[in-house]
Order: sequence, then structure tokens, then C-alpha cells
Amino acid sequence: MTSNAATTRYGSTLTQKGALVFGVVFLIVGLAGFIPGLTMDMGTMSVAGHGSMAMLLGTFQVSVLHNIVHLLFGIVGLLAARTASAARLYLLVGGIVYAVLFIYGLFTAGMMTGANFVPLNAADNVLHLILAVAMIVLGVVLPRAGRSTGARTAR
Repeated sequence: MTSNAATTRYGSTLTQKGALVFGVVFLIVGLAGFIPGLTMDMGTMSVAGHGSMAMLLGTFQVSVLHNIVHLLFGIVGLLAARTASAARLYLLVGGIVYAVLFIYGLFTAGMMTGANFVPLNAADNVLHLILAVAMIVLGVVLPRAGRSTGARTAR
């Protein structure tokens, strides 16, 4: 097996494992958003918009749209984990998307207007900032860490 083949095997590099972990977590969160008990006030969940008062883990405001976005992000993460380059792109672009979502949330979180269509609250904003930083940092660091690990093991 060539070294190139090893980087294209599903989940074989650190970057691919990072995308895989994020993909699985997003799938779990997306599913959890539809499970009574994990999501409080399920009866108030709307398709989209600030009117949804459903709270994942009693903290994070969710809607059907919000949960579907998490599920889609999870599926993309699982697909991206197939190659190192796709995994890196997923982490970087995903991080940028969450950074934009964080900035958007700064202006709309808690607002009872149509602009808060996701919906978002302060807890979502903090989580989105953490996700943005983590995904971008991992998208930059993991490919480099994988190269240095590979160089050490090749000796």
C-alpha cells in the first residue's frame, strides 16, 4: 500500500478523524433536538423562527430547521472524513460558517424578530464561537500534526 492510499482511507489521518468526530457529534445533536426529555418544551418547537421555545438540554434554543442544519452538518462531516483534503476543507469552511453564525447571533440572539430565524440565544452564541475556533484551529493544526507524526514513524 502506498502512502497516498493511506491518506485516502476513511478516517485514516488526524484531519479525517477530526472531521469524523465533528460529523458524529453534529448528528447526535441534530437527533437529540427531536427527542423529548433531551429537548424541553417540544410542544413549542416551530419549523423556524424566534417563536420556537424548545430548548435542547434546557439551554440551547432549537427549531426543526436548526436540528436539520445540525444533521446536514453531521452528514457532510462523515462524507468529508473520506479524504484528508475534504476533511480539512470541512473543518475550515465549517469553522468559518460557525464564525459567521456567531456574529449573526450577536445581533439577533434573543430578539423576537424575523431576523432571528434559526433561532439563537446567548448559549448558542457561546457554543458557535467555540465551534468556530475549534474547527478552524483543527483544520490548520491537524494536517501539520499528521505530517510530523508520519515523518517520525517513517524513520
